[in-house]
Amino acid sequence: MDLDQIDRNILAVLQEDASLPGAELAERVGLSPSPCWRRIQRLEASGVLRGRVALLDRDMLGLGVVVFASVKLATHGRSALPRFETAIADFPEVVECYTVSGGVDYLLRVVTQDIHSYERFLRDRLLQLPEVAEVHSRIAITQVKHTTALPLGHLDR
Repeated sequence: MDLDQIDRNILAVLQEDASLPGAELAERVGLSPSPCWRRIQRLEASGVLRGRVALLDRDMLGLGVVVFASVKLATHGRSALPRFETAIADFPEVVECYTVSGGVDYLLRVVTQDIHSYERFLRDRLLQLPEVAEVHSRIAITQVKHTTALPLGHLDR
């Protein structure tokens, strides 16, 4: 999709604060409200702007443990990957799942209340999937950086 400077500015502002009133957003990007709203609708219709959500503080909600789990599947048959991915989609503790290259098949970011909650998730859910051969868990100690904002600088070139 072709994005001009105003589209890029809209995306940058929305990444910082999607709760801005339409008039304020329009003012920040140099448009009147109606054309700004039309651009947002076009960005949503194209799929560039997938949604606008509230960001929650996981620590304040009692979700203090983040685990990066590397998963190796037992088999790689035609149906194993889709079955695993369907199962993972139903686990609310898994907030991100990626296929990866190297010695494992998937990398999961799992969020739980505490280590005991993660252990229950691991034993009672993840390791119960017949497709799973191995799981290696890495517990995050300190979050150094976290952002949901994508780097948009390359669009200015």
